[in-house]
Amino acid sequence: MKKVYKILLIVTLAMGILGVGSMAGLYFWAASDLPGFKNITDYNPPLVTTVYSRNHKVLGYFYKEKRFLVRMDEMTPLLPKAFLAAEDASFYQHDGVDFTAISRAFVANMKSGAKTQGGSTITQQIIKRLLLTPEKSYKRKLKEAILAFRLEHYLEKDEILTIYLNQIYLGAGAYGVEAAARTYFGKHVNELTVAECALLAGLPQAPSRYDPLRHPERAKARQLYVLGQMYEHNWITRDEYNKAVEQPLVYKSMEDPSWKHGPYFLEEVRRWLIDKYGEETVYKGGLNVYTSCDIKHQDAADVAVKEGLEASTRRRGWRGPLLELKPAEYAGFLASEIIPEPELRPGKWAKVLVTKVSKKEALVKFGTYAATMPVTSMKWCRTPDVKKAPEDVRPQKDATKILKKGDVVWARLDKAFFKDGSEVNFNQVDPETDTLGDVSWLVSLMQKPVVQGALVSMDPKTGDVLAMVGGYAFGGSHGSQFNRATQAKRQPGSAFKPIVYSTAMDNGFTTASIMMDAPFVYTDMEAGKLWKPQNFEGVFYGPTLLRTALVKSRNLVTIRLARKMSIDKIIQRAKDMGLEADFPRDLSVALGSGSVTLLNMVEAYSTFARGGSRVKARLVLSVNSAWGELLYDSKPEITDAISPQTAYIMCDLMKEVVKHGTGWRAKVLRRPVAGKTGTTNNEQDAWYMGFSPYLVTGVFVGFDQLTPMGKWETGSRAASPLWVAYRKQVEKDYPYEDFQQPDGVVMAKIDAASGLLAGPNSKETYFLPFKEGTQPTRTASGSGEDGDSGGVGSSEDLFKQTF
Repeated sequence: MKKVYKILLIVTLAMGILGVGSMAGLYFWAASDLPGFKNITDYNPPLVTTVYSRNHKVLGYFYKEKRFLVRMDEMTPLLPKAFLAAEDASFYQHDGVDFTAISRAFVANMKSGAKTQGGSTITQQIIKRLLLTPEKSYKRKLKEAILAFRLEHYLEKDEILTIYLNQIYLGAGAYGVEAAARTYFGKHVNELTVAECALLAGLPQAPSRYDPLRHPERAKARQLYVLGQMYEHNWITRDEYNKAVEQPLVYKSMEDPSWKHGPYFLEEVRRWLIDKYGEETVYKGGLNVYTSCDIKHQDAADVAVKEGLEASTRRRGWRGPLLELKPAEYAGFLASEIIPEPELRPGKWAKVLVTKVSKKEALVKFGTYAATMPVTSMKWCRTPDVKKAPEDVRPQKDATKILKKGDVVWARLDKAFFKDGSEVNFNQVDPETDTLGDVSWLVSLMQKPVVQGALVSMDPKTGDVLAMVGGYAFGGSHGSQFNRATQAKRQPGSAFKPIVYSTAMDNGFTTASIMMDAPFVYTDMEAGKLWKPQNFEGVFYGPTLLRTALVKSRNLVTIRLARKMSIDKIIQRAKDMGLEADFPRDLSVALGSGSVTLLNMVEAYSTFARGGSRVKARLVLSVNSAWGELLYDSKPEITDAISPQTAYIMCDLMKEVVKHGTGWRAKVLRRPVAGKTGTTNNEQDAWYMGFSPYLVTGVFVGFDQLTPMGKWETGSRAASPLWVAYRKQVEKDYPYEDFQQPDGVVMAKIDAASGLLAGPNSKETYFLPFKEGTQPTRTASGSGEDGDSGGVGSSEDLFKQTF
């Protein structure tokens, strides 16, 4: 008997040793090629890069996976518990593997004959998603268990749970709980209710199957299961459970502001970020980017450019319908152009089908709606006359000469009316709950512009670009992502003249110097051509004060002035003021023939607004990593360019441009504003550069291809209205402020005819600024003879040198 026991003991020991050996062998077999988990402990998931305005409003997002990193203390406390109730209730008790859950799942699956339950812990799920392949094998499951056990002894439980809640995919393109809260409820994770927490917690098992947007019944059933588990584990009270069960689930996605406010600004920031950090970091790094964009300024600029370009295209007349349909095509068109009712609001544009035309109006349809288009909305469809300004051409008064049945055209929705004739008050209509029903519309004929434009507005004190518009539309069928504010180099025309005149103020000339406004012929020996520049009006005015030459934008005086000083001095001044261009070394440079960007011109004009120093434009103020580390911090880049005295004199002269010259439209602001228009040959480019001590704003209008806009599309008519429309919306946010006169500048009353000090018989006079010591000392007699003699910088000597 003892021998039998001995044999049994030996067999048992042998089997034990064999079992242990087998287990050890199995362990080493599975653990032989385990990956490290450094990329888990140094958790760095793909995150959304967020771009903020200066007002700390979100301007846009860049991402590959829509995931926002949040800490546990940033979540409502019941959110983690909801996920534990759904996925791993014993998370805080096990060491990475829950053998009880595995056994329970095994039994349940055996009974059902299919896999209905899983036994993986949250730790195992992290290991599977971040380290292992999705293959289904016993070796992979064993590796998963080993790594989960190791990870549990390397990280704290809260750290593991935080990783899980940020990593998990929850459907609808949402990665992590913050993205899911925004996607399904339009909330942040600290705002979720118990019912909403339970809904999100039910998604990981099968995000598509339980998608609440597509399968609300399944999602509700899964939510009830999670709530039951939370109550069973005493994580919520009976009262909380009942309230959560009864709470209606309202699904609403948080609006993505990307590309809605300032799309050109956002795109410029995106390009800057990629140049600096690379595409991988921008789209996965979760950067927090703080910009100079001011939403109020940006929205005002967007509207100003859009409406200004639409007005510009109307001045060039009617281009014709978009399509001409046959009756058999009507139904298909109307079915394809249905606009969602919440979007039907005054100001919205729609493609409409003309169904009937009389002299006084056209009847049109869009979608299921009928509309009337009165001929008064077609006045602008005049035939352009190169000899007359648009407003001097007889307006169109017969709709049948513009439209015919079957035409498809753009229309702006103006008003809506109920059947009883009463007007719809859209201020009392909730777009989400109210329906318009059977209403008719009053609409206006519109036309999408082909002409393009840009606007840049900058704070000259800091260089902060508050608004940037690069074209008529960034997206859509008429959109273009080409930024005319930063990527288009165009000739500024007369907008360059202040640079020429500022050079003159430092080279022996004054505001009262006189130059001859007379025909001028320049021979280009290299090209073998004659250049015969003219004033815009085609008129010559004879002896002219430099003050008047700039205010009235006289080309011939400017050219003579440039010839006296030398081209090199003008080009050097332009470079000192920060302009980056290949300037032609001929007299045409004085009329703005060197091509520059609008943004660069705004930087150059900051020299005047700042009193002599220029500031570099900046769009990005700072960049932080996803973890709050400061990666980039911008400081204003300021460079001395011209003297304070010269800057002030030019500001005073350009205020005169607004008061008495081509910049007259800016007078509507009733503020001290300086500015200069610019128009190039054949009206191919129109500019308006206007500024005050607190804001420098530049506008450009022109076709992308060098094409004439029409005889009357000058900087004054085409560009300055956009400037004024924008500035009217933001000007009241600034206190009244004028340019400060520095030491070394004196004012003198000047006789307009002679450039001398005004006398008792002077007919026209100006108060003009001078550098101290350069003001005239002789007085005009008013009879053609001078009074007292002498005076440095008087106009007489310069007059003798005119040609």
